Amino acid sequence: MDTKQQQLLLQRCRENPEAFGEVFDAWYAPIFGYIYRRTADYDLSSDIAAETFLKAYLNIGNFKWRGVSLSAWLYRIATNELNQYYRKQKYQPESLQQLLEEPGMEKLLRQRADDEREIIQKELLHLETYNKVRQNLLKLDVKYQEVIALRYFEQKTNTEISQILDKNEGTVKSLLSRGLEKLRMMH
Repeated sequence: MDTKQQQLLLQRCRENPEAFGEVFDAWYAPIFGYIYRRTADYDLSSDIAAETFLKAYLNIGNFKWRGVSLSAWLYRIATNELNQYYRKQKYQPESLQQLLEEPGMEKLLRQRADDEREIIQKELLHLETYNKVRQNLLKLDVKYQEVIALRYFEQKTNTEISQILDKNEGTVKSLLSRGLEKLRMMH
């Protein structure tokens, strides 16, 4: 979805909260996949994805278009939720029950659950080296995990990563370089 389409979608969401379903439809799978590839735990990923979209739903009226796309904003929320999990080493969504009470949100989440589980599990079966890479990745500091996961698992550019993480692009390049070097040393 290009910038203009995202801006129009944002406007529709402000005028009609039900339009948020389009945001959910467009980005749930990639956001869930990003979270799942970071955690390798389906249920935890579902909770974090639900919390991500609830926070986006509740705050979309406050979103200001300042060079950060709607997509990058969603990844930023997901990254913040992941960081919260890694800081606490357990995750308790603040408002999962509130999300389930939102009209239509429970249905959207349930529709996707089985399909997403099957798709992600098939993807991981085809990636034999994924678990080894992930185990080594988890040994790195979170700052390296974030940039490597966004770059290589989510196929994000350095510019997109800098927007998602709210870091300078040069910092992102440096973190990628150092993180990859640390991974190479683990082999």
